[in-house]
Amino acid sequence: MGLILFGAVALIGFLVQWRFKSKFKKYSEIALSSGLSGAEVAKKMLTDNAIYDVEIISVDGQLTDHYNPENRTVNLSPDVYHGRSIAAAAVAAHECGHAVQHAKAYAWLQFRSAMVPMVGVASNIIQWTLMIGFFLLLFSGIPWVLAVGVGALAILTIFSFITLPVEFDASRRALAWLQTDKGIMQTSLENQQAKDALWWAAMTYVVAALSSLATLVYYASMLIGRRN
Repeated sequence: MGLILFGAVALIGFLVQWRFKSKFKKYSEIALSSGLSGAEVAKKMLTDNAIYDVEIISVDGQLTDHYNPENRTVNLSPDVYHGRSIAAAAVAAHECGHAVQHAKAYAWLQFRSAMVPMVGVASNIIQWTLMIGFFLLLFSGIPWVLAVGVGALAILTIFSFITLPVEFDASRRALAWLQTDKGIMQTSLENQQAKDALWWAAMTYVVAALSSLATLVYYASMLIGRRN
């Protein structure tokens, strides 16, 4: 049953990732009517929200866009930083939405940031504890190594679910600002396209959280079943 659930979530995850990438590609090819680049959109959103201590920088890679609350930087991939498309504007505004959250001490972002050190430890130990723990439980009946792995996986699962309100709220802030500032997206169609792009981006986080939960249920049921 656990493998069926895990397989179903994995399939859904693949489909959502494919849909998101196809949407991003589509909207990356639609020019923004205002002609602004992602970096210019980001700068304007930060300024409009009276945020002057956040730097906007370009980072290597594709879909590597993120906000770093530690050094207060909005990091945009080259396609977004230099791009003058619907997708570039939407992603840039979304990442600035995180900067606005930080400036306003958004509770879920603070909670997520507080968990980062714990998540780092859990990520480092999870692979070997699950793998070794599985074989120790299977052949020797020793449960504690797998139990440690399940605990680490539980931390990552909680973190992935805490990420959801952070991501959805950042998109909400971005879309609200884009709709208010008519100098960025000048038609209702552009706003709808930006909303569509950010919706599918958010769905990748939902699937990631469900995948983590399915994996947790699988290993936890294995641990409980063997101990009983």
